[in-house]
Amino acid sequence: MIIDCHGHYTTAPKALEDWRNAQIANLNTPEQGPRVSDLKISDDELRETIETNQLRLMKERGSDLTIFSPRASFMAHHIGDFNTSATWAAICNELCARVAQLFPDNFATAAMLPQSPGVDPSSCIRELEKCVKEYGAVGLNLNPDPSGGHWTSPPLSDRHWYPIYEKMVEYDIPAMIHVSTSCNACFHTTGAHYLNADTTAFMQCLTSDLFKDFPTLKFLIPHGGGAVPYHWGRFRGLAQEMKKPPLAEHLLENIFFDTCVYHQPGIDLLTKVIPVKNVLFASEMIGAVRGIDPETGNYYDDTKRYIQAARLTDEERFAIFEGNARRVFPRLDAQLKQKGQ
Repeated sequence: MIIDCHGHYTTAPKALEDWRNAQIANLNTPEQGPRVSDLKISDDELRETIETNQLRLMKERGSDLTIFSPRASFMAHHIGDFNTSATWAAICNELCARVAQLFPDNFATAAMLPQSPGVDPSSCIRELEKCVKEYGAVGLNLNPDPSGGHWTSPPLSDRHWYPIYEKMVEYDIPAMIHVSTSCNACFHTTGAHYLNADTTAFMQCLTSDLFKDFPTLKFLIPHGGGAVPYHWGRFRGLAQEMKKPPLAEHLLENIFFDTCVYHQPGIDLLTKVIPVKNVLFASEMIGAVRGIDPETGNYYDDTKRYIQAARLTDEERFAIFEGNARRVFPRLDAQLKQKGQ
């Protein structure tokens, strides 16, 4: 199988965005709505948005299954208060779960959390439990910066986050460390904020002993890990100066990277520097970079091509395309095994 571990519902029906805009417009007057019941999206509408977009491209490009979560830039945890985020997360998670129910052979659902700046992360547990128990979620997205680019939360190594980690360990479910929209003009959302966060999350783990407290905790750092593979020597050297164990021992039993890197040299570097066992196939198709590369004539986010062209053995390609995802997402592996896959 070709398992894409990083997909977002970027093509949801326009009614979802309209409902969100109304929610934002009435932040100070929530009694004016909108109510959750005001949002009506039929199964046929969901089918149309998926069949003409994600599923069409999956068939064209040759991938089989996508781990599917709400649109990252729409999470926008900095907007409103916890109740705002809780309502919005519940709506978005239900839609992704419905997509997975309508297309069970092609999509597995992952959850966004109802995070809110300054709010105890334990407030997210109820939604996380619901998504795992009722929707069959196989992963979750954890935003290390709910403030939207101002970084007001403690680092990921802080005990502030432990309630979520404890549930992750209990359910044996990994988290993709994924920020949302930047409201800081210094940081472009997809060109700077996302990649900054990927690098920052890795460094927060490097400087800590988080995985001594949670030896089975799993983080997936998207977008190829930001600057991490390119500056692997810097991170190795910093860890050495801090008297930390070698990175393979210190972090690489717990941290993994995806292949949302949109050119061949980047994938070549990623697969040369980072052990193959830590690399999971992903495309984030119909995401931040949707155009065609004039140098190749192919879509930037058609990342399967890069893996096929990389200097890898057949066993290494299998690990990246399928094996690693089944190991990092054990709930997905269990679901597939139930289907005889």
